[in-house]
Amino acid sequence: MNIVKQQNIILKNPETRDFLADALYPESGNQLPLVIFVHGYKGYKDWGAWNLMAEKLAEAGFFFVKFNFSHNGTTIQDPNNFADLQAFGQNNYSKELSDLGVVIDHFSADPRVDRHKIILIGHSRGGGISIIKTFEDERINGLITLASVDTLERFPKDNQLEHWKEKGVFHVLNGRTHQQMPHYYQFYEDFQQNYHRFDVERATEMAKAHFLIIHGTNDESVDVKNAEHLYLLHPNSELFLIENAGHTFGAREPWENHALPEDLDTVTKKCIEFIRDKM
Repeated sequence: MNIVKQQNIILKNPETRDFLADALYPESGNQLPLVIFVHGYKGYKDWGAWNLMAEKLAEAGFFFVKFNFSHNGTTIQDPNNFADLQAFGQNNYSKELSDLGVVIDHFSADPRVDRHKIILIGHSRGGGISIIKTFEDERINGLITLASVDTLERFPKDNQLEHWKEKGVFHVLNGRTHQQMPHYYQFYEDFQQNYHRFDVERATEMAKAHFLIIHGTNDESVDVKNAEHLYLLHPNSELFLIENAGHTFGAREPWENHALPEDLDTVTKKCIEFIRDKM
């Protein structure tokens, strides 16, 4: 099977700024389910083993898309590094939802896509964003969360919040790159102004799509209780726990192996099974 790979497609979003997307799909005379991968906090479309996962899903007969959020810190010229920390600091949930909407609009219009079969796969914070978008956009038929958060209210508490407001910025160390990643106070203000929209619990309860909730029992970043909570909230969901798996299911950056890590391979196979079964 010949897999077409379109890399670093420039998408334009007048509400944010230009960003990059990739599309992988088999040459086929049939219209294919559209599967869109949504990366998480301090993530990007080419991180770790996501490219290998993308190839597997394309080989399974899906039109697979992954993209960089416009304000994830990468740039058009340098998509694999946090080359624009100013943009990273100006990111917020409204911008991410806007970018995801642009991705859905752009690729659902492709004649090779079956626009009645649209599935999101969201990792970590990207899971929370995907849940909200699935509730808001009825074109989305299926959602798969990977190590997803069950709330987007993940901010400094009490005195730290006051300090953030006074200083206008707080920094988080990126352990891999050793960069001090800025977060400007506008991030919290955007959340407060859109508090009900960004309610992941409410969106989970009210979304109509099929949910597959995947989580590792040894997730060091997002506790497995988040997955169990999402499962309880959504009546049309399946919970799939991977024993002893961590937050990135065995992948790391850079990933130099030509095969998927075992846990991420299990994730990928489960995703394929779910999409084939539900779509």
